[in-house]
Order: sequence, then structure tokens, then C-alpha cells
Amino acid sequence: MTDLHPFIAGLPKAELHVHHVGSASPRIVAELAARHPDSKVPTDPEALADYFTFTDFAHFIDVYLSVVDLVRTPEDVRLLTFEVARDMARQNIRYAELTVTPYSSTRRGIDENAFMDAIEDARKAAEAEFGTVLRWCFDIPGEAGLEAAEETARLATTDGLRPEGLVAFGLGGPEIGVPRPQFKPYFDRARAAGLRSVPHAGETTGPETVWDAIRDLGAERIGHGTSSVRDPELLAYLAGHRIALEVCPTSNIATRAVAVLDEHPIRRMVDAGVLVTVNSDDPPMFGTDLNNEYAVAARLLDLDERGLAALAKNAVEASFLDEAGKARIAAEIDAYTEAWPAR
Repeated sequence: MTDLHPFIAGLPKAELHVHHVGSASPRIVAELAARHPDSKVPTDPEALADYFTFTDFAHFIDVYLSVVDLVRTPEDVRLLTFEVARDMARQNIRYAELTVTPYSSTRRGIDENAFMDAIEDARKAAEAEFGTVLRWCFDIPGEAGLEAAEETARLATTDGLRPEGLVAFGLGGPEIGVPRPQFKPYFDRARAAGLRSVPHAGETTGPETVWDAIRDLGAERIGHGTSSVRDPELLAYLAGHRIALEVCPTSNIATRAVAVLDEHPIRRMVDAGVLVTVNSDDPPMFGTDLNNEYAVAARLLDLDERGLAALAKNAVEASFLDEAGKARIAAEIDAYTEAWPAR
């Protein structure tokens, strides 16, 4: 069997489902924990592997929020953002739509203008130094309710506050007990302001949650959507309307959304004609990165180098990058693949 890891490592890629705080490397998490010693998060990077072992999705949310609590100052925000971009550049990620939850920071006392300045300063510095283009998706933490939705919508749509790099509006956190339709007014406001709709749905609930995200929130992409395969009509709708699924295989196993990797529904999604992108979600927390997720997808889908290149181009197609930017990265993927030596 061909070792695809060298090809994947050099393949130009885009990532569409990856969380800001959830992308903090063990080194950065440990540094932030040392800055804030009242936290229960370990300050030893090696101890974080045990800390990031989850029993179920609810446990994952608890651990995730403990890391969120480490980001308390604009300097923390800037450090985190720039270092996430550095890690992306090492994987040849050319473009990423990073999911940011501003409510988690502003409610902890970070000034909203300082928060926006921090992520924008890091974004521009990272693009200049690494060549990786970052854009933002501001998401509502669903567990925090409508107060969080109102605050996130305000931050995302207020002129003079909304950051230049913001392109999308999302909804994360638990799905069970957090129905999607209640967030419709906030998505309506965001979409009216020109933002694209990218809610999580169908990860830990059934396909009806995905339908709710489409019907009530105007979803243009779906975060996870693993349960979509249980509804053939939904799969056909997703395929026919080119509503992409942001698939995160290792994440789904780590949070117990899928029992074992060989049972992951990604092949059924692809076989149904759905536009599938592969992503890392919260990579250090799940002991993965985007390169590894491509290797996992290659095994699950029986892909060779050209198949992996096509998968990479799916993410470019489903992104909210401008057409010239899409064409540039797609051409780079093609050139890289054509130049790859025959094995």
C-alpha cells in the first residue's frame, strides 16, 4: 500500500471546521495554564493527553470550557490566534475559516474592541509571516442560550466593531436540549448583514436537527451532520443543493458521536453525492491535525493521491473565499498533484 503521508503533508489545503480555542497546542495550553494558576488545566504538556481523554460529548464540553477559561486577556487572544496560524502553516493549510466564540471572551471581561483588535492583528501578522489566510466564523455557544445569541449577533453585525475577516455565523456546543429553531432571529440578522450560515447540526442528535438548521437557520454548510445518513431524503437534498458537510472523523470518535472509526458514515455521504470536506475540529484535544484527518479519510474512502487532491478541492469549493482566491488554491492543488512523482 502506498504511504500517502508524504503527499498529504505537502498538499495545499483549506480547512472549514476548526475551533479557535480548540486549536491551542499543548504548548500553548500549558503556557496559558501557567499564566492562570487558579485553573484546573494541567501546566505540563504531557499531562494534557490524559486531560483530553473524553468519556462522552458532555465531558468534552466541560473540558473545552475549562480551556476557554484560560483565555482571559487580549494578549492571550493574540498569542493563541497567531500560534494556531503557525501550526496551520506547518501543514500547508493555505486558507482556514476559524470558528471563534467571542461571547466566551467578552463575558469573561475582555473588552470587545480589544478582542477584535487582537484577532485581527494576529490574522494580518500570520498572513504576512506564514502566507496562511484566516477568516472568522463567529459562533453562538448554544449551551449559553439566547443571551449568548443576542451578544454574538451584535458583535457580528455592528459597524465599527465587526472585524474585517468575519465571513460566517455559526452555532456550536451541545445539540441535545438546544433546539436550532430558537436561534432563527439571530441567524436572520447575521445573514441580512452578509454573513454565511454554518451551524453545527446532526452530530449528537438525529437528522431532524439538520433539517432544522437548513429550514430555520438557512444553513449553507453543516458542521458534522453525521446523522444525515439516516435520512435518504436529507442526503438527496444536501447533494442536490450542494450544502457541504464539514466532516471531522477523529473528533466524532473522541466525543463518542460515532462508536468506532470503521463505522464512520463518511463513505455513505460521499456515495450519496454529498459535498464532503474533511476537518480537524479541535485538533490538539483529539490528538490529531488536518494532515492526519486526510490520512484517515484516505483509508475510509480508499483514496489515492488524486482522490485526496479532489477532497482538498472540495474544501476550496465549499469555502467562502472569493472566486479568485478559490481558483488560486485549486490551481496550486492541481500543480502539486501533477508534479507528484509516480509511485
